[in-house]
This record gives sequence, C-alpha cells and structure tokens, in this order.
Amino acid sequence: MPGDSTQINNKATTQNTYDAIVVGSGISGGWASKELTEKGLKVLMLERGRNYKHIKDYATASKYPWDFEHRGHTTEKQRERYPAVHRGWAANEAVINSWVDEKECPYTEVKPFTWWRSYQLGGRSVLWGRQSYRWSDIDFEANAKDGIAIDWPIRYKDLAPWYDYVEKFAGISGSAEGLAHLPDGQFLPPMDLNIVEKDVAARIKQQFKNRHMIIGRVANLTAPLQARTQCQYRNRCWEGCPFGGYFSTQSSTLPAAKATGNLTVRPFSIVTKIIYDKDTKKATGVEVLDAETNKTYEFYSKIVFLNASTLNSAWVLMNSATDVWKEGLGSSSGELGHNIMDHHYNLGASGTVEGYDDVTTFGRRANGFYITRFANLYGDKRDYLRGFGYQGSASRQGWSREIAELNIGANFKEALSEPGSWTIGATGFGEILPYHENKITLDKAIKDKWGLPVLAMDAEIKENEYKMRNDIKLDLVAMFEAAGVKNITTYDKGHSMGHGIHEMGAARMGKDPKTAVLNSHNQLWDCKNVFVTDGACMTSSACQNPSLTYMALTARAADFAVIELKKGNL
Repeated sequence: MPGDSTQINNKATTQNTYDAIVVGSGISGGWASKELTEKGLKVLMLERGRNYKHIKDYATASKYPWDFEHRGHTTEKQRERYPAVHRGWAANEAVINSWVDEKECPYTEVKPFTWWRSYQLGGRSVLWGRQSYRWSDIDFEANAKDGIAIDWPIRYKDLAPWYDYVEKFAGISGSAEGLAHLPDGQFLPPMDLNIVEKDVAARIKQQFKNRHMIIGRVANLTAPLQARTQCQYRNRCWEGCPFGGYFSTQSSTLPAAKATGNLTVRPFSIVTKIIYDKDTKKATGVEVLDAETNKTYEFYSKIVFLNASTLNSAWVLMNSATDVWKEGLGSSSGELGHNIMDHHYNLGASGTVEGYDDVTTFGRRANGFYITRFANLYGDKRDYLRGFGYQGSASRQGWSREIAELNIGANFKEALSEPGSWTIGATGFGEILPYHENKITLDKAIKDKWGLPVLAMDAEIKENEYKMRNDIKLDLVAMFEAAGVKNITTYDKGHSMGHGIHEMGAARMGKDPKTAVLNSHNQLWDCKNVFVTDGACMTSSACQNPSLTYMALTARAADFAVIELKKGNL
C-alpha cells in the first residue's frame, strides 16, 4: 500500500473541518472517498466500527483447516450473540467476528427480517459475494412500463460510462455475451465453466431460446491489476484476501484515496445525525458519537456523502433535522424509510450428472455459473411482474460451496476427501417490487449499547414474489431435465426480507421531490449538499446483484458534486 498518508484517530481531532465527509467505508463509501480525494478534496471518512487493516488484520486467511479451534463451527455463546447471522450461510468461525454483535446492536422485527451488518473498516466489501452485473434499460424502465411505484430519473445511457469507469478500476472478470438485458462490460478474461457446466450450458441453449448459462461476472482478478495479484483460486474471499485478488475497500479504493494525501479515516465513529442549517438549507457537517468513549464531536464540511449502508443511511436521515421535518431530513416526500426491497432466494434445485467420473477440477474457483433472466422477456409472458436469475455450479465437492450466499461453512473433511460423483445445483434470485408499505421506522422504546434508538423492520414479500418462486423451481427443473441431469430435487426454505443481503430502498431516487427522497444525481431534494449513493437510493431492485450499480452511481454523483462545488452551487 502507499505511504501512510492517512491519519487514523480513535479520539478527538483538533482539525474538524473538511471539504467532504463520507459516512461509511464499504463499497460505496470507499468509492466516494476515492473519487472525492482524487479530485482534490480533503475528505473525512467515518466508520462506526473498528479499524481493519488490509492483510495485517486478516487473522484467519492463511490458516489451515485444522488450525481452527472449532473446525469452522460457531460456539453456543456466538449463537446467542449473533442470532440473525445464524439463520443462514454466514455463521462460520472464520468470519463470525466480522458480523455485528446483535446484543449490542439489536433491531425490532415487526415482520421477520434478517439484517446482515458488518461494522468494521471496509464494511461488507470484505465479505460480499462479488457478483457484478450491469443493469439495462429493461430494468431502469420497468417501473414506468408496469405502472409500479415511480420512474427512475436515469436510464442506462446515463450510467453506462460510469459502469465502464468502475469496472476498469475494480477489476471484473467475465465473458462478453451480447445480451441486451445484461449489457457487457469492461471485462478481464473470464473464469472457465468446468466441463459439466459447459455441456449443461450447451444443452440448455439448444433446448431453450433466450436462456443463457454463462460464467459469473465477478470482482475477482484474472490478471494483475494495479498493485493487486490475481485470484489464487482459494475461495476464502470473505476472510480477506492477502493477495488483493478481489475488490474490497481495503485492497482497492482505500489505497487509491490514501495515495492522494487528502484522506482522514476515523473508526469507532457513529454518525448520529447530519447537522442542518435552517437558514442556508444546507448541511454543515455531522454529529459523531465516539463508540469507545461515548463522547460526542462535531465535524464540518461543504458536502456529505451518506454511505452507511441502506438501512443505516435511512436511520441517520431519520435522526437528522427533526426540528424542521418530524420524520427526519429528506422526509418531505413521505417516502423516507419506505419501499424496502431485497432479492428473494433460498430456493432452487440440484441433481447428479452422469458420465464424467474420469475428470475433476483443480483449485477452488471463487465463482459459479449465472443463468440470466428470461421470464417476462422476449415474448415470455408470466402472471407476475419482473423476473429472476440463477447462480450455481457443478462440482464433485458439493455445488453450493462455490456460491457465496449459500456457503454455510467450510466442510473441511469433504475438502480433503476423494471426489464423489458430479452434482449440479442452483438457487434463484428474484426481484422484489418496491411496495410503499414495506418500511422501516425508528423504535425509540428499544435502545442499542450507546442509548440510540433502533430500527423497526416492517416488510415482507407478497403475491407477485410468491408466484415467481413457484416458477423459479419449475423452470430450473425443466432446464436440468433437458440437460440430462438425474435425481433432481427441489428446495424452498422460504424468504424473510433482508435474507438476500441485498437490501435496497428507503431513500429512493426520482424526478419529483413530492414522490422521491433523492434526485437524478443522488442529491437530497431537501438538502442539496447531501448525497446518498448506497442501496438506499434504489427505485427498483432488478434481479441482478446490485453492488456494481452502487459503484457506478457513487462515481457519477461524486463527479457531479465536485463540479457543483466548484461552481459555488453547493
């Protein structure tokens, strides 16, 4: 990494005025800090959790399976302190301490909601599944065409150059397919489908028009980039990669921001509110509660980028300027906290594949195949809106291992044993519509460790999603049968909101301040020097993994913010 140009302070700092403040250090916060510092601004990045240094703090990344005290399993005490994490794939000894202690940071479930949080430098950029897909105009136009919610204020042409920009820096490997509904990008060479996946893909293509099984587009390097080494096929990404083989704040955007000499990072800094000036109608900075000392500080800036992750960004807005707007800064439209979305999954199919017992794979590819959306496209009409995609793999070690969202823990004995028969499986990821009634609110009766009110989650999937879930299974079985897969079984574990880890909404973009929280440049309609570019800004959810879109939106908004700042408009 470049020289230590970043000041890391756990206590008060005497210099508390900056050009810009970035709240959060995850995927979008890292990008905001990089872009703003490279454009010459002095930036303060605030992270509510611990410092987490690249390589140095990846405590388990180089351990052998037998070095883990509990062989990958969590303890009863951890089950007690991390109940939501134990509902799914993330309960693993190697990474359990990267998730939030839910006893210290509780939340209220009006309806079942699984909230994945990581309060440490880099946030979930260290832990994410890295699948990186562009949206198309089919996605940006969907609300308007379907008469659902409100229209996006942007289209693909507005974001396309920014997709180009972030892909080149982040490093996305993938194959060019020429699909209108899943635009190609600036790709590094693709990883390979294995022999079984290639044959299954060919049979699906032969039997079904407009159904495509491709290698996943993933933020893992297949060639060196910047000071980062390409993926080593260890498939231990979420422990932190000592090689920098995948995109994270630590490996990519933070070193770039540090190299400018314009960045200050302050961990253990809980932003409790944005400071709003009623006379100028602008934000002047943020109020911070030191998570270690419980002391309160104020930091000042010309612009604020709010990137605390979808629901926490909404929480900050709800706690801000309540003397002007009862429901918080950005609430004049009545939409702040509403339109919560996710991707529903936890269902799919698997089976065995005969005839390949003389071949196996080497290494652990940190990726799988992707079957692109086909429902409600190109003449395929369903009795519900929108669609779904699939992620999966074929292997001789258990197909779910290569899908980050399904990896329930390292099955160490299996990893060391002789390969068994070939299996193939996939899980569906379906779009959830932006329902106004799916919302979060402040529960002021319940407080966290620091005496702050918590969020109450009141959101659920509805009839549209339930109809889609039935087709997700039926269509996957049909494709597997056509490809010659045997012994096919399906599963559906149900879906509570949040479980897909792709939470979106709460501060949506739109063309009209009466119906949206943000404008087309991610500015608050109510306060033009505050920008929100994480998942809170999303107006609909599509069915693709959303993080690449957050990156592009952030880079675009940062460019606009600096131009406006120089013009004196902010």
